[in-house]
Amino acid sequence: MNSATQSERNGGSAGRRMATYQALAQDIKGLGVETVFGLMSDDTALLAVEIDTIDISFHGGRHENNAIAMAEGYASTTGKLGIAIIGRGPAAANGLHAAVSASRTGSKVLIIYGEMPVGGGAVNTIGPDYKAFNARGVMGAAGLQTFSPTSPQAARAALADAVAAASRGTAVTLHLPTDIQTAEIEVRDDDPGIIVPSPPAAATARPQGIATALGVLANSKRPLIVAGLGAHRADAGPTLEKLADKIGALLITSARGKDMFRGNPNNLDVIGSFSHSMARRHVEQADCVLVFGAGLNFLTMSFGNALPSVPLIQIDAVRSNIGRWTDVDVALVGDARIVAEQLLEAAPARTAAEKPFHDEAIRRDIAEFDIAGDFQTAHTAHTVDPRALAMALDGLLPSERNLVYDAGNFMGAVPYIGATSPGHFKFTSEFASLGLGFGTALGVAKARPELPTVLIVGDGGFVMSMNELDTVAREDLPLIIVLMNDCAYGAELHLLRAHQQPVAKSLFPDVDFAPIAQAFGFEAVTIRSLADLEAAAGLLREPQGPVFLDCKINADIAAPFMGEFAAFEERNR
Repeated sequence: MNSATQSERNGGSAGRRMATYQALAQDIKGLGVETVFGLMSDDTALLAVEIDTIDISFHGGRHENNAIAMAEGYASTTGKLGIAIIGRGPAAANGLHAAVSASRTGSKVLIIYGEMPVGGGAVNTIGPDYKAFNARGVMGAAGLQTFSPTSPQAARAALADAVAAASRGTAVTLHLPTDIQTAEIEVRDDDPGIIVPSPPAAATARPQGIATALGVLANSKRPLIVAGLGAHRADAGPTLEKLADKIGALLITSARGKDMFRGNPNNLDVIGSFSHSMARRHVEQADCVLVFGAGLNFLTMSFGNALPSVPLIQIDAVRSNIGRWTDVDVALVGDARIVAEQLLEAAPARTAAEKPFHDEAIRRDIAEFDIAGDFQTAHTAHTVDPRALAMALDGLLPSERNLVYDAGNFMGAVPYIGATSPGHFKFTSEFASLGLGFGTALGVAKARPELPTVLIVGDGGFVMSMNELDTVAREDLPLIIVLMNDCAYGAELHLLRAHQQPVAKSLFPDVDFAPIAQAFGFEAVTIRSLADLEAAAGLLREPQGPVFLDCKINADIAAPFMGEFAAFEERNR
């Protein structure tokens, strides 16, 4: 039997024939991918198992939304490509929520779907195809870039193109017809595999722009530096601290940049809807604002009220981000760290008298501020104030931790509990939705298993995704779930109250979720008071396995952004 391949007979390099799904798995392994997430279906099972067979860990979720969220959480934490493999038809429809959300995070995510055979849809064939669904059309309409090969020979090129697109910092989809997956193709022994283009060099700002910004700063005595997640990703934090020292600025971050300047004497913590009274008091005194890698959305801007009407300089690597949500006076296009270095080098030094924001009284005000003074504790006989609860958790949880938030009214706790850096702090509300926090936390925990991951989730989002309790146990993940349980859709509850409408449909029975978590192997406790939380301190300080706290919180406490939203609606009615 002649075993020579067609390449050898044609005088080319030796090679071998294999199923297309096997070649794709090898290409993924050649990228250095070590971890893949998913929920296999009959149309992706061969690819998923092949990936696991060649020593790429495949971690399966219990719902497609969570599987995709796992890949995004992993990508966000590691900066690597996150891959999710799910099925076609209903599986693709199930995961649309997470796919759209992932496309808005800036993470590198590749979602691989099964697809109907290329020859499908013919008349007089066995049918009907109950999974028929125009996934590519739907994904494209939702704003995702899609790829799909039309022949076995094109499959590897489609994968390479999808990987290159995702590596630019977005979520893309790859749709693999089942007959293409199983068809054989030839792979040369000297085939280089997928080569990912190098990222573009970090950009400097134009000298004219730097000079303009310095001209504005020259007239400023109380500058304020606002840093966002983009500044963290550019590793701009240390340079911004030096710049603040040189020009006499105070430092503050967006919510997604939280804790970037932890421990710095000029740190005001978070600006906007998640701010506290001390920060707001000093921000009001600023006479110039420099924004590095922050989008200035409505929460960062407290619906337009976060910053005084002073000159605003915005720095971002993406030109279209500048002035997108808020008018700016000076635009500097460039990498946050590099532009900060340019400003640091060019800015003239100032004397102590020329830096009133660094006055000893202000430093003392920052150092001695106690956020507990911002609210009057409101426990009830059976519930705990979520703000006081968050402050207590901040002290009881391991100091080195990952922190993942789902979405909802309970996010009013954000100012009271944090992490060591923005890289350990994760929001999941890019789609203004709830229910993706659990899956995201699983991906974060898999990316950084040496630290406990703390998921803060409301009862609404938890009930949408509680099937992943099984995944935590099955994957042996170091997860602490803090369920902020107000027995309600809290945001809708306060919205209805603001409109003086009946709230009954936003309320739910007081279900005890702790026994459910215990059935999946969690150490679970129901918390109705700070004394209950203190009794569980040992579980939190040194968790020996997954931990679940069903925290019954006072539903009457609205997050500050709910009041801001109501006031904004009233102004624009």
